[in-house]
Amino acid sequence: MYARTTTITGDPRAVDGGIADVRDEVWPMVQQLEGYVGLSMLADREAGRCIITTAWADEAAMRASADAVRDSRARAAEMMRADRVDVQEWEIIRMHRDHPTREGACARVTWMAGDMAQLERSIDAMGMSVLPRLEELPGFCSVSQLLDRNTGMSTVTAVYDSREAMDGSAARVAGMRQEVMTDSGVRVTEVAAFDLAIAHLRVPEMA
Repeated sequence: MYARTTTITGDPRAVDGGIADVRDEVWPMVQQLEGYVGLSMLADREAGRCIITTAWADEAAMRASADAVRDSRARAAEMMRADRVDVQEWEIIRMHRDHPTREGACARVTWMAGDMAQLERSIDAMGMSVLPRLEELPGFCSVSQLLDRNTGMSTVTAVYDSREAMDGSAARVAGMRQEVMTDSGVRVTEVAAFDLAIAHLRVPEMA
């Protein structure tokens, strides 16, 4: 399966309007497209930064949807008074859910970079070492991992029941992150926290 992320950075005061637009206009539209699987939206209201992710059954469906979503992306960027819009396409390599999300859920996103050998080692480490320990964390909901083989980038998104649960996991997760960096050689380029504004990314289990 594949995913397209659209990251919009704009006016923090316009984030809630952007969320409403994606929920009421974009989501119903993309559900009609062939190969659509799901949609989620992360929001950092303080920074004015949102990440909209659409999931697709295969690469062909993702690429075929590009023209259909272009106008809605432009409208969302305008509504959020965006000064930056980044679009990236990914392969979905992991999706694991412990339990469904609930209102107030939050997510921590980690971006990593490296060559493919390093990224493959980090993927293996996620499955064999990190995932079992994530499942032990209070309030842990799910984790997903995306990979862009062309750019040597990968992201890991871990979702928690609440901001309190996410913040409470920070020290233990930082230790896991350091282990992965040491063992695989990948570089962590950014870690950021978001509210889970829309949660309909219906990707099946891919642990």
